[in-house]
Amino acid sequence: MSSHIIPDPSSVRYDGPWAHRDVHANGIRFHVVDAAPDRTDAPLVVLLHGFADFWWSWRHQLTGLAELGYRAVAVDLRGYGDSDKPPRGYDGWTLAGDIAGLIRALGYTDATLVGHADGGLVCWATAVLHPRLVRSIAVVSSPHPAALKSAVLRNRRQRATWLPNFLRYQLPRYGERLLTTGDGFEVERILRQRVSGSWSGTTEFVDTARRMRSAIQIPGAAHCALEYQRWAFRSQWRPDGRRFMATMREPIHIPVLAIRGDLDPYVLSGTFRRGRHLSPNRRLATIPAAGHFAHQENPDVVTAELGKLLS
Repeated sequence: MSSHIIPDPSSVRYDGPWAHRDVHANGIRFHVVDAAPDRTDAPLVVLLHGFADFWWSWRHQLTGLAELGYRAVAVDLRGYGDSDKPPRGYDGWTLAGDIAGLIRALGYTDATLVGHADGGLVCWATAVLHPRLVRSIAVVSSPHPAALKSAVLRNRRQRATWLPNFLRYQLPRYGERLLTTGDGFEVERILRQRVSGSWSGTTEFVDTARRMRSAIQIPGAAHCALEYQRWAFRSQWRPDGRRFMATMREPIHIPVLAIRGDLDPYVLSGTFRRGRHLSPNRRLATIPAAGHFAHQENPDVVTAELGKLLS
């Protein structure tokens, strides 16, 4: 008989120089981590994690941005961590509505959004669909969705790094089992595969992998994480997906900071550079000695780049 303990959603409420809060927006409850809850007059920066991750991904930026005078808030996206896990709403429209609602629920009229991977997609979507609420965006390892799609279709190397996992996750139940079996080992495998060799040898890597493996085993989290990827795939052949992609091709004119680790094996350099016309006010920043999780691998440099965008 297995003695395996299933983690409680509240297990992601790690102590630190921040406050844990529940915020209701767009009809569900979000768990947010607020590094400067008393600084209600400071500009708001909302931090959005990527696939199979949770708010902890942004621990360095939470404190770093608070020190720079901003109100930094990291979110467990819909379906993740200690946020609600409704059966639907993992489409681009709803996810953008989540963040728009969250900005308002925090008492703000606008914010800068920072997102990694899938969280970056949510940044792009919110900027297009709710332009008045988004002052600027920063995306880590997250090309514009239209640019990523064209890179996967046209570039054999990008297709080879990106497509196999994406397709594997489309199979019902298989993906959920894959992510949760062996205490979430698949999540550590993905992390190890995508970060720099120097970071994967650190105690911080071991600690981060342990926390991510635990978070993906929270009941419902693996399924919800996969629903993001499944909608992105299935919607391509449906009117809502075609409409979403057509809408996303509307250029945004706010400042955009696009960040990529110079060793990222997952989002290739050529893909990163694509799509200039979709965000004419875009600045590219390559982070040294970092892979796909640059904000964790070389956090000070990433926070400094964010500081330039915000100032």
